[in-house]
Amino acid sequence: MRSAKADLRSGGKQNPKVAFGTELISAYGGLEWLRRFFAGKQLHAMIRDVFQHEPLGGDYPAASMVSVILALFFAGGRRIEHLKYLASDFMIRRLCALRRLPRPTTMARWLCRFTVARLGPLVELNRRVVYKSIEQAGLSRLIIDVDGTVVRTGQTVEWAKRGYNPHQRRHPSYYPLLAHIAQTSQILRVKNRPGNVHDSKGAVAFLRELVDDLRKRLPQVRQLVMRMDSAFFQGKIMNFLDARRIAYAIKVPFAPWLGLVGEIRARQRWSRLAKDMGCFELSLTIKAWERVVRVVIYRKRVHHKSPKNYQLDLFDPDDGYWEYSAVATNLDLTPKRLWDFMAGRGAQEKTYGDLKTEWAFDVVPTKRYGANSAWQQISVLGHNLLRWFQLSTGAAKKPRSSKRTFSYLFQSLRTVRFTLICQPVRQIRPRGRTHLRYAVAPATADTMRTLEKALASAA
Repeated sequence: MRSAKADLRSGGKQNPKVAFGTELISAYGGLEWLRRFFAGKQLHAMIRDVFQHEPLGGDYPAASMVSVILALFFAGGRRIEHLKYLASDFMIRRLCALRRLPRPTTMARWLCRFTVARLGPLVELNRRVVYKSIEQAGLSRLIIDVDGTVVRTGQTVEWAKRGYNPHQRRHPSYYPLLAHIAQTSQILRVKNRPGNVHDSKGAVAFLRELVDDLRKRLPQVRQLVMRMDSAFFQGKIMNFLDARRIAYAIKVPFAPWLGLVGEIRARQRWSRLAKDMGCFELSLTIKAWERVVRVVIYRKRVHHKSPKNYQLDLFDPDDGYWEYSAVATNLDLTPKRLWDFMAGRGAQEKTYGDLKTEWAFDVVPTKRYGANSAWQQISVLGHNLLRWFQLSTGAAKKPRSSKRTFSYLFQSLRTVRFTLICQPVRQIRPRGRTHLRYAVAPATADTMRTLEKALASAA
């Protein structure tokens, strides 16, 4: 039935009088479902447990302070100063189990109590959340993408250095190293580093601690597979992977001492993979490492001279221009499946982008290195918790693909914030019992009813 045009228009020409009150009304009603999930998983008890041997002091316990930063991210805040805009919101206080939120200066002082040696509880907390997610998903094979990402800082931030910032080379930065689980889109480990280190700096120790702890605490994971870019194509890393019986696929740089350019020049026949794309494979002998590696070399036709092939100078004007790449692997995959598998690394960039835009991973809250590293750990914790929440409340499985990316249809924090978190709610007490009354769209109400049932069945 069509409505009359006059029924579609509404008044609103006059400016109503503005008044301020103290009613228990919140713009973040969807936090109730996250609070129930955290309570069911005993998140506060988990935080207290990891901090029991590393007390930080202060009036607020560590569980409350971590919860306040998480609530800040869920609400859309990015800086410590934004806490003052949430101080009167009763749903934020309800999530944190606090009657009064800490002031921004209190939070800054608490973060500054962290040093490099005192980050252990936050690292352990992230591990526990990710391990529980892996157990819940029933994964026996983990695909781990290892890479670094740039976090730009100010000029006077501790341990910030000029270095591997591809876009703003004159600016100091951090260069944290992350281990990303492809199936659950979670960050298993993050290690902050100064911006002037190579991508693979400290990678062997990083991987050793990660792998040893994972195999000790998750014996049901029978196979580990790692995907890395060319910065990690190093003898000591490959020796470690072989010693730990870890499958790998690593991009290979076209360094002169490897001799790949000569192999490409001498190649007459390429196996066809797709239109304007070919490959061949070889057993590459690396004398300096005393090892033989299976390498697959790919080329893809492009319609212009590309910066990616300037170092090869292999293009022929009569034959067009080509981009070249090479992958070393010990996986039993055909060249086509190996190409798709390595293309799946791109999914981690989506996770890193979500961390920076929604979880304030790229924010530098203080000038202290330890405090900024703790902020990164809590940012990653929020992301991991949201993925665990979605796994526990019925995230749909994705069809399996040869790229081996996310196994589930996850929503970003921006989407969750719009569809669930930022919903108006009012607290009322009929007959002395607390009720939350929502004024939401029918689609949102259906989502909340579904979540209520899922959380009740998961309890």
